[in-house]
Amino acid sequence: MSADGVNGTVVLVESVPESFADLMATEMTTARPGYSLFLSGGGTATECYRALAGRAGLPWDRVDVYLGDERCVPPDDPDSNHRMITEVLLDAVGPVYGDHPMYTGGEPAAAAVAYQRLVEDVGRPDLVHLGLGPDGHTASLFPGSSGEADATPSHLVVANTDPNGVNPHERLTLTFTGIARARRIVVTVAGASKHDALARLMAGEDLPAGRLTGSDLVWLVDADALGDLTPDAVA
Repeated sequence: MSADGVNGTVVLVESVPESFADLMATEMTTARPGYSLFLSGGGTATECYRALAGRAGLPWDRVDVYLGDERCVPPDDPDSNHRMITEVLLDAVGPVYGDHPMYTGGEPAAAAVAYQRLVEDVGRPDLVHLGLGPDGHTASLFPGSSGEADATPSHLVVANTDPNGVNPHERLTLTFTGIARARRIVVTVAGASKHDALARLMAGEDLPAGRLTGSDLVWLVDADALGDLTPDAVA
């Protein structure tokens, strides 16, 4: 089986977190002040940011940190993506150029409108980091959800929920349009629990992550997630 059903390039790597950290370290060597980095949540993202925090000497004072999706929970809630990012990465690397939490309270729809204004001001994001859920979602674009179906060109951030009840909490998320604007998109996929979703994507099944598009879209995948599937490249 090939990677024909996935947009972008699927790269087999020995360690997804270490490969992500290597990629980011290279990116940041030429980062200008205000480099816009959109981060993710979940177990794989946590390990990626832990590895990145271990890279010394990177110019974090040039990096504007945003989120690609967030649960609508209080900032100190254990399920908050921003809390995880702060504890694992930001507290370790010191001051950044800017830190922009996606949700701090209030109605999700109003919070989405407020974050959309920030994203519009960014223009073209430098890099958006995403993951892959076992159900095929990416960001908080769940199968069958209103956010997944939103194709309005002007909508870059929306409020969304999982109609299947698999993923708890109301969410804020970049739309496919918002993601596609990025200069670079990196999807990290690690572990055997992601193999089924990846196989379905690569077979051409219509899952949310299969709708990702971008001018530079790369999937960093480990052997457990890939299984017997064939990548486009080996790092």
